[in-house]
Amino acid sequence: MKIAIISDVHGNFDALSELPESYDELWALGDLVNYGPEPGQVIDWVRDKATLIVRGNHDQCIGYGDDPQCSPRFRHMAEATRQFSDAVVTPEQKVYIRSFPSRIGVRRAQTRFFLCHATPSDPLYEYRTAESEKWVEECTQLNTDVIFVGHTHVPFIRSFNGQILVNPGSIGQPKTGKPDACYAVWENGQVSLRTYPYRVGQTIEKIRRMPIAQNIQHNLIAVLESGGLSPE
Repeated sequence: MKIAIISDVHGNFDALSELPESYDELWALGDLVNYGPEPGQVIDWVRDKATLIVRGNHDQCIGYGDDPQCSPRFRHMAEATRQFSDAVVTPEQKVYIRSFPSRIGVRRAQTRFFLCHATPSDPLYEYRTAESEKWVEECTQLNTDVIFVGHTHVPFIRSFNGQILVNPGSIGQPKTGKPDACYAVWENGQVSLRTYPYRVGQTIEKIRRMPIAQNIQHNLIAVLESGGLSPE
């Protein structure tokens, strides 16, 4: 079985729609909305193609009107694009977003998987780096083989105590130092991190047409072009 795992699309339909991978199942680790110019199109694409979806903090924001609790350097961008997403995402799409669970445990063949957006103990909000030793303590308490998480937009794979921890990175707003979209693939017991280029310029033109302040547009564009370097 081949599973493609995506996360943190953030309204970037251009990046999502150019996903080059074939797969038996597609799993999405949340944050379909905010920041990007086409959250509604992302929601519909994921609804059509994904087998499993968990809720991220930005999905929680648009679905329930909650604070996404972004870092200070991204807070103004998050608030401006929250207002945009809230206006263009339909009531029916918001109902769909609210149906996402915060955690999923699932088995495929002999492998047990656990999916969440941020961390198992705080599936929506905790920002935990790849190197944190808290992963070891927390994940070993889970009765599972593979843990998929997102939220940080930074891809990584860690192995400990017979378990594998994977962050596929971000499709729509990667933080790798380059703009290529990031995702992961699980196939026949092996996991790999993958990237692909997409038409970033097309997304940038759509951001310039968003009804948000020009400085917010500039910062969003800078984040995409730099591969995640946040604005001052």
